[in-house]
Amino acid sequence: MHLKNSKIIVIKIGSSLLVDEKGKIRKKWLTSFAKDIKKLKSKSKNIIIVSSGAIALGCKKMKYNKANLRLDKSQAIASVGQIELMNLFSQIFSKFRLNISQILLTLDDTEERRRSINAKRTFENLFQLDYIPIVNENDTIATSEIKYGDNDRLASRVAQITNADTLILLSDVDGLFTKNPKKFRDAKLIKRVNNLSKDIKDVNIKGMTNLGSGGMNTKIEAAKICNLSGCNMIIANGLYLNPLSQIEKNDNCTWFISKTSKLHARKKWIISSISPKGELVIDEGAKKALINGKSLLAAGIKKVSGKFNKGDHIKILDIKKREYARGLSSFSSEEINKIMGYHSNKIREILGYISKSEVVHKDDMVEI
Repeated sequence: MHLKNSKIIVIKIGSSLLVDEKGKIRKKWLTSFAKDIKKLKSKSKNIIIVSSGAIALGCKKMKYNKANLRLDKSQAIASVGQIELMNLFSQIFSKFRLNISQILLTLDDTEERRRSINAKRTFENLFQLDYIPIVNENDTIATSEIKYGDNDRLASRVAQITNADTLILLSDVDGLFTKNPKKFRDAKLIKRVNNLSKDIKDVNIKGMTNLGSGGMNTKIEAAKICNLSGCNMIIANGLYLNPLSQIEKNDNCTWFISKTSKLHARKKWIISSISPKGELVIDEGAKKALINGKSLLAAGIKKVSGKFNKGDHIKILDIKKREYARGLSSFSSEEINKIMGYHSNKIREILGYISKSEVVHKDDMVEI
C-alpha cells in the first residue's frame, strides 16, 4: 500500500510528538514533519492535520502541571495554548512556504448534518486556496459531555466528513501488535488488517491501553469509523524524524484497509438518512442537468413541499412527480420558496445575504 493513490490525507499528531517528557518543544521533529508535508503537497495531495498540544503548550507557557488540572482551568489554558500551537506551526511551516489555517471543532460540528456540510465546504475552500487546515477540538468550550474525548476519534470524523482517502494516526508505537510489545518480546506487528472483526479478534486490545495518548482502543474505534466511510487508516510511529517518509520507505506500520467504496459509503449515508423532510419538483431542463452530473439550481425548481431546514434530507421529483433523486438541501424550504425560478446571481438580492449558488450540491445528491 502507498499514499500515492490518496488525494486527501488526514494526519493526526499527538502532543507527545510536539513536546517531549521534559516539556521541551521538539522543533527538529516538526521541521522534518513539515518537509514531509511539503513533499506530499508537491504531489498535489490535500492535507489536513489534526493536532493535539494546546493544553500541553498552554501549561508550558503558564508553568502549570497538566496532571492536576480541573476541566474549567484546562479550558482557559487551552485558549492560551491554541495561540502557542498555531504560532509554532506558523513559524516552522512558513519556512517551507506552507500556508496554514486553524479550524476548531466541537462534537456537534461533525455529528449534526447541517454543520458537518458547512465544515466540509470550509475544508474544500481551504484546499482550493492552497491552505493546510490544522484542526483541534475546541477545548475552550467543550465539556466532558460534548467532547470527542480524544483526537483519534476527532481525526476519524474529520476524515469521514471530508471524504478523505487515508487517515494517518502518528503514535508512539509502530502499529497494532499481536500483544503489548512493551511487555512481550514475541509480540508481532500486524501489517495489514483487511477485515476488522476477523483479523484482530485474537488481539488483546485492552491490554494495550498504555500505548499512545488515547490508547489502542480509541485507534480501533477510529478504524471502524474510517472503514464505514471508505477511508484507509494507518497507525505508525511518529517519534522518528520524517515520519511520513518512513511510512512510504519502510512500511513498518499497520494499514487498515477499507472495503467500502467512497461512492457507496456516501450514497449509503444519504439514502439511509431518516425520512425526507420535504420535496422539490424540478423542470425537464433541471433534470437533464442532474443526469449530466450537475448540481440543482434554483432556476429549475417549480414547487416546494414540506417544511425543512438547511442540511435536511429531501426528495427531488421530476415534473411528473416521479422521484428522481434524494439529497441534502443547502437552503431552508422558506428560502427556496423565495428564490425558486430565479437565476443563481439573483439569490443575494432576493434573500439579502450571501449564500450558496446550488440548492442541492451534486456531492450531496444520490439518484434513486
